[in-house]
Amino acid sequence: MKFIPSEYKQRNIKIWNEVAPRYHKRWASVNKGPFQSTKKLVESVNINKDDAVLDVACGTGVVTNEIQKKIGKSGYVVGVDTSTTAIKIAKKWIGKKDNVDFINTDAEKFSFSKKFDIITCQYALFFFPNAQKALKNMKNSLKKSGNIGISVHGSNDNVPYFSSIIDSVTKYIPDYIPPNSPNFDRFGTKSALKKEVSKAGFSKIKIAEFIFHYSPGNFEDYWKTYLKYIAKPLKEKLNELNYSKRKELKQATKEKTSRYTKKNGEILFPWQVLILSAKN
Repeated sequence: MKFIPSEYKQRNIKIWNEVAPRYHKRWASVNKGPFQSTKKLVESVNINKDDAVLDVACGTGVVTNEIQKKIGKSGYVVGVDTSTTAIKIAKKWIGKKDNVDFINTDAEKFSFSKKFDIITCQYALFFFPNAQKALKNMKNSLKKSGNIGISVHGSNDNVPYFSSIIDSVTKYIPDYIPPNSPNFDRFGTKSALKKEVSKAGFSKIKIAEFIFHYSPGNFEDYWKTYLKYIAKPLKEKLNELNYSKRKELKQATKEKTSRYTKKNGEILFPWQVLILSAKN
């Protein structure tokens, strides 16, 4: 099946408009799991009090919020995202502030009259169909010698919270993820991430690796929560499985989580995160 970027983007926007409230409540606003990296990302770009900062794919505003604590009254931060629902949540969560603004726009297409001192992008680079176009757009929006900070999830095997289910599901539902869609872990190694950012023209690239941990509770908690919170298109595909196949899928997933399960039944997943900083 041919990959059509515009269709992929529209599907992603629809999904994020649906899941943003749950995503914000479960993860982003409480700094759990991978969001333990938010402060580390902001620290990596060395924000000064009067800096102008752009937060690309800002989602529900977690990084934007952390940035606004650093810039003082003389600086400002702009968060951009394609999800209108995510931006509404960000605005409500952060509250009205003179030096914070949000714009609904595409990472590959935004354009500003003034350049920024710093650009951040958390857990989004892998979603962009044309990562080079997005990175070059960021580069063009950054002042000369400005800083960029990017965080991504690690490789598939190093983020078992996702892979334990996804690897199992895709065996039973091959088109669970649309064919040829960008891989979630396509920049999940230091070499792949550095290569992509370097290709866009950034220099003085540094990448730090972190292993955070997250417990979804026991297996039943993990399984039920996944089914409860996934987006409607995925839920529909799962619901099409007959009872026996669904039971097999659940068992296959449980086997994958066994190595992360403690004696009391609690699962404790490691979660690899890469944080890159670079100069324009």
